[in-house]
Amino acid sequence: MGSVITVDHVSMKFHINSNRANSLKEWTVSKLTRKLRYKDFYALKDVSFSVEKGEVIGIVGQNGSGKSTLLKIISGIYRPTEGTCRVIGRIAPMLELGSGLDYEMSGRDNIFLDGAILGYSEQFLKSKYDEIVDFSEIGSFIDQPLKTYSSGMVTRLAFAIASVVEPEILIVDEILSVGDEHFQIKSGERMRKLMYGGATVLMVSHSMEQIRTMCTRVVWVHNGEIRMIGDPHEVCD
Repeated sequence: MGSVITVDHVSMKFHINSNRANSLKEWTVSKLTRKLRYKDFYALKDVSFSVEKGEVIGIVGQNGSGKSTLLKIISGIYRPTEGTCRVIGRIAPMLELGSGLDYEMSGRDNIFLDGAILGYSEQFLKSKYDEIVDFSEIGSFIDQPLKTYSSGMVTRLAFAIASVVEPEILIVDEILSVGDEHFQIKSGERMRKLMYGGATVLMVSHSMEQIRTMCTRVVWVHNGEIRMIGDPHEVCD
């Protein structure tokens, strides 16, 4: 079938400020006197793997191991310091739900705002509007500003907007744990529908149960390096 995602010797380096300034004044003085010191931090080191069309790939590892950085590189948010990442197909990244929402605007307006940020056309969003509102269970609050919503309502709306598309490649970072138990089941069912519809999926989750039951292969990332790639049960064990 051929690879739809190819990560080839990818490394990602960040510059970390190593000064311990106790105030903005100390930091400013250090900067003006050129005494600011930085150290290099590699979030990823020489990572390589490929993903075939239709695979569901789980990415596991401790917090800070580089999982989210890897997803952001594949999504095109970060450009790697070294190596290349090639992606063939339309991507729907579900990484930071609600990051494009405006809390002063109504839920209705945010559907079109956030949808546009995700790359959906106005015509497409109009055709899916009722479906988005029904799935989010916002009800009459859809015409109220987001600042009046609970955190759960915001999450439900953001997920409904992000998941309405039928992508070729789905990038998921810990969003199957959003909302209450009822919505977690509902969002999980929608994710499975997208997966079984032929989408290629990369997902980060701390739930080993989700990884075991939903994935075809698993990548274990540790301290920015790949420790193991293989069968979900073997890697999770």
